[in-house]
Amino acid sequence: MNSGLPTIEDISLDELKRGLADGSILLVDVREPNEWNAGHIPGATLHPMSMFDPAELPRENGKRVVLQCRSGNRSAKALAIARANGREDVRAHFGGGMLEWAAAGEPIEA
Repeated sequence: MNSGLPTIEDISLDELKRGLADGSILLVDVREPNEWNAGHIPGATLHPMSMFDPAELPRENGKRVVLQCRSGNRSAKALAIARANGREDVRAHFGGGMLEWAAAGEPIEA
């Protein structure tokens, strides 16, 4: 039975790494510019929550838009905003965020 709530895909670190490596994921960081400047996941684009506009999120046929923040809270909120504004194509976030990425020793761009 469908409750009417949108399905949120919480992708894993390995899934994110594979998608970034093969180009199938468009990673969107919703943290603020000062956080971005301190370090971000290579290949991500910045769309801060303070100025979040779902219409400005990237769209590319055959690619998944995945939202990401520090720990998963803001990316989940941004995902809900995007869905509420008609972005049915935006369904996934990396819930572990920068905390999980950094803890795993993955590369960080400044």
